[in-house]
Formats: sequence, structure tokens, C-alpha cells
Amino acid sequence: QRQPREKRAEQSILKSGVKQIAAGYVVYGSSTVLVYTTGNGVHMFTLDPQIGAYVLTRENVRMPDYANQYSINEAYCHTFPKPYQNYLEWAKQKQGGSCSLRYIGSLVADFHRILLKGGVFLYPPTAKNPEGKLRLMYEANPLAFIAEESGGSASDGKQRILEQQPANLHQRTSLIIGSKKNVDEILGFVNETQGPPRS
Repeated sequence: QRQPREKRAEQSILKSGVKQIAAGYVVYGSSTVLVYTTGNGVHMFTLDPQIGAYVLTRENVRMPDYANQYSINEAYCHTFPKPYQNYLEWAKQKQGGSCSLRYIGSLVADFHRILLKGGVFLYPPTAKNPEGKLRLMYEANPLAFIAEESGGSASDGKQRILEQQPANLHQRTSLIIGSKKNVDEILGFVNETQGPPRS
């Protein structure tokens, strides 16, 4: 029996993030910036209001390998799984407390800062949302593609974000995204449920 057209359309896009061919976002602030990738590096365009067009301002953007900062809504810390709590406690104490929290509260704005300056953004599972809260298909996957194309990394704590197979359009996920070494540092806690990663 043929599926209704709407169901066929949804099934056709329920593919893992590795099959994406492009991703991008626009961030608004003192300037309006378009960031995008088609799988050949990450490029940045800035809106020039005088000509009404975006102008290429940075080509082949590379995310720093590591930065001593993290981004998370710590108000929910008590609801995070213990390994995430352990990481946050360790991060605050390492290197004489020089690791800093930078949190805007907007996924795209927080990610944009990390793309340029390095560090890591976390949205762990919580007691209320054990699978995570961010949407896999249209929040986590596009940013994961950009992160990887710029030399960074993205995980749900168990696997690479881009390898998750979505079951529905609004599927939720947890997210650890940013500089590769920062992400690996957190995964050392999440996967081993122990103290700081061994150097």
C-alpha cells in the first residue's frame, strides 16, 4: 500500500547528518554574519548594508584546537548525569581556576563564539529530558557539520552527532560541540565515569 505523500516526504529526509550537503546560520549583532559550509571548509560573509549584500570576510575558518572555556546553563547542573557534574567541578578547579564560563543562552551565538575563539558548548541530558533537548535534524546536525569542517568535533556523549540516525523530524539529542580537545576532555568523563582524563 502506498504511503501518504506527507509520510513519504518525511521519510526521505530522515537521514543521518553525514548525508548533509550544506549547513549554515546567520548571527545578528554589531554586524550580521552568514557562516556556511558545503563540505569544502567553512566561510564567513558579513552583510554590507550600503550595498545590501553579503561580502566574503573570512575563508576556510579553523576552530582553535583547544580553549580554556566552556559554555553551559549551569542552573540545571543538579539535573545533569554525574559524569557531567564531575567534569564541571574539575573544569572549575583545573589550572588554578583559570577555566572560564562563557554562556550567552543562544545556541547559535554560543557556537559562533566557540568557532572563533575555541572552547566547548554542552547541552547534557537532564532528569526532565534524558535524551537531551536540542533538535537533532535542524539544530545539532547543521552545527556539527560546520564544527567538523572547521576542525572541531560534535558528540551526543555516546557517538558522533552526524552518525545518529533520526527516527522522526523533531528528534531530540544532547550535544557536546566545539574544539576537538575540549570535546575529548568531556568524553573522558562521560565514557569512563571517572576523574580527569589522563595526559
